[in-house]
Amino acid sequence: MTQSPGPAKHRKNNPQLKHLPFKVLLEGAHAFADLSGPAILKSFRHPIAVDNKANGGFDPVTAADRGAEKVITRALKARFPDHALTGEEFGELNGLSRYRWIVDPIDGTRAFIMGSPLWGTLIGLMDDGQPLLGLMDQPFTGERFWSSEKRTHMRRGPAGKTTTLKTRPCAKLSDAVLTSTHPGLFAKGRQQEILARFEKSVRMTRFGGDCYGYCLLAAGFVDLIIEPSLKTYDIAPLIPIIERAGGVVTTWSGEPASAGGDILASGDRRVHEAALKVLAKS
Repeated sequence: MTQSPGPAKHRKNNPQLKHLPFKVLLEGAHAFADLSGPAILKSFRHPIAVDNKANGGFDPVTAADRGAEKVITRALKARFPDHALTGEEFGELNGLSRYRWIVDPIDGTRAFIMGSPLWGTLIGLMDDGQPLLGLMDQPFTGERFWSSEKRTHMRRGPAGKTTTLKTRPCAKLSDAVLTSTHPGLFAKGRQQEILARFEKSVRMTRFGGDCYGYCLLAAGFVDLIIEPSLKTYDIAPLIPIIERAGGVVTTWSGEPASAGGDILASGDRRVHEAALKVLAKS
């Protein structure tokens, strides 16, 4: 009996599954953001219906969320027809490629529906399950953060100057500025106790910001982020942005974070290790 070729041989012989230049992929990410931004801004700070996805609690979604993901999906199918997609609103789109795009059209829908600009469009790309690139677009302020192959960058507006970002040094928890989306996301009991312990240990804590807070960490304004129960589309696009600015992203147990879960992000590995020790004792 003739055996079918294994995955590696199949990939090697199939041109659709071969490696694409990073530049081509990054251009695609920017193109998707260029298309989704105007679609979202049509609804921002305008009356818009809000649906609740949660069976208990409040997990809002709007036509802007769904519409932006549809725009990105159409553009993805046209530009990279063999690539897969994981989106927050419409789930999985399978592909034949080694590449899977991760999209959260509006990360921070609560901020969006109250007119606050602390939301963004997250576009990430996984290569064989590993985060390859990430982009966060805030079309209202015109800010865009993204990872190149070795660095992290941002610009304000299409014609704005591109700057390279770097996390700042922070060796001790007592010197750290911590941010997290909302204290109510931490479950009663152990998670609330962990949050309280960090609030007592750090210099300052501020809540709110969603994906924007992670980009501020990459830019050197925040030192530590702790969040529970994130999904892959909440965190995978942000990992390259933080890591290539010099930061660290793991789960609370120090494991890779791209699949989501309880997430710890730091601008300095020393404060990250200190935070992991606190978590290990909790």
